[in-house]
Amino acid sequence: MGRLQVVGAVVADGTGRDPIDVDVTVEDGRITQLGASGGEPGERLDAGGLTMTPGLIDAHVHLGLSSPIQPQFSFQISAAEIAADIFATAGAALDAGFTTVRDTGGIDGGVVTTIAKGKVRGPRVLSCGPVQCQIGGHGYYGADWEPTELWSGHHLPGLCALSMMSGNADELRGNVREAFRRGASFLKLCVTGGVVSAHDRLTDTQFTVEEIAVAVQEAAARGTYVTVHAHNNEGIRNAVEAGARCVEHGTDLDEPTAALMATRGVALVPTFAVVERLLHDPAEAGLGEPVRDRVLGVRERMTEALAVAKEAGVRIGLGSDLIGPAQDCRGKELSLRAALETPMEALVAATQTNAEILGLSGQVGVITPGAQADLVLWNGNPLEDPELFSDPTSAVLVIQAGQIVKDLR
Repeated sequence: MGRLQVVGAVVADGTGRDPIDVDVTVEDGRITQLGASGGEPGERLDAGGLTMTPGLIDAHVHLGLSSPIQPQFSFQISAAEIAADIFATAGAALDAGFTTVRDTGGIDGGVVTTIAKGKVRGPRVLSCGPVQCQIGGHGYYGADWEPTELWSGHHLPGLCALSMMSGNADELRGNVREAFRRGASFLKLCVTGGVVSAHDRLTDTQFTVEEIAVAVQEAAARGTYVTVHAHNNEGIRNAVEAGARCVEHGTDLDEPTAALMATRGVALVPTFAVVERLLHDPAEAGLGEPVRDRVLGVRERMTEALAVAKEAGVRIGLGSDLIGPAQDCRGKELSLRAALETPMEALVAATQTNAEILGLSGQVGVITPGAQADLVLWNGNPLEDPELFSDPTSAVLVIQAGQIVKDLR
C-alpha cells in the first residue's frame, strides 16, 4: 500500500480541538505521524487550501431501503434493481465523505461482505441485519391483509431483509440468533411505534422489558449490544431497564429519562435529515401522503430532546436515517446539527462520538497516529460554512484505509 504524506491542509482531528496546520503521514492504511516527516520515499499529496477531517460516520443508515419503499415491498421491483440501488447508495455515501456507516436495518450479510471485498464501492459497514419487531409493530410493511407469516417472503437472502416479527420472547430469541447467523454485528429492536408505520402510533410501546432483555442477553453472549428504535419515554425506559446501550431518534425524550440514560451510559442518535426529507416530499421515498401528517411536529420535539439530552450529559451521536432513493446528500445531517449546536459539535458527533458508539473508538473517527487512515479533504472549511457538509462535491478527496477512493482535485 506504501506511504502517503498529505501536506498543507488545515486539520480538524475529530476531537473538538481547534484545527491546526499539520502534515499527515499514512503508511499501510494507518496514520503514522502528524507533523513534518523526513525524506523517506513515498507519495506526497499537496492539500494546500483544503480542510481535512476524519472520514465521517453515519450511525443510522438503511442501505437496504434504497428503492421506493412501498413498491419494494409489494414485489414491483426486481432483486436486480434493488441490488443496484443498494450499491449506488453505498457509493454515494463514500462520495459524500462517509467512510464508515452503521446499518440499522434492511441489509443481509452479503452486502457487508461484498463491499468489504472491494467488489463495489462503499463505506465500511456494521450491520444489525434485519430489525427485530413485534408482530404488527413498527418495521412491518406488508399489505394490510397480508398474513404475518408471509412477510419473510420479502427477504432476499444475502441482499436485504428489513425485519423479523416475534410474538413472544422465545420467538425473539430464535430470530435474534438467526440475525447473528446472517452476519449481524449488533442488534436493533423497535420498542415504540414509528413515523413510517401503518399499524401503530408514536405513543405505542412495543416489546416488554423481559422480551428486550432476551435480545440484550443474546447480544452480550456475543460481546455486542442492542440499540432500539424509540420515540416515547416509556419505550426508552423499558429498553434502558432491559440493558440496551443506545437509543435511535428519542423524539420525546424528557429530563428524567435523559438522566437515566446518562447514569446508565446509554447513547442517543437523533435523526433530523429523514424528518426534513419526509416533510418535504414523502412520495420521493416511495411513501404515501399520510406519512407527512405523522412527521409533523417531530422536528421540533426532536430538537428539544437534543437539548435535554445534552443538558443531562448523554453521549449524543449522529445519524441521517435517510430512506428511499436520493440518499446522496447524507451530510445534510451535519448541516442540520450544526445549526442546532455548532459545526464543531456536529463534526465530533459524526466522528469521535459515533466511533465510540459503534465500538470503534480510536480506530476510526479521529486523526491520530495508530488510527485507520480514513480522511476527507474539503474544498473550503465546513466548520465555517457547514452547508459544505451537505454538498458531496465539496468533499474533493476521500481516503479510506489509506487508499484514495475519490479524487476531484
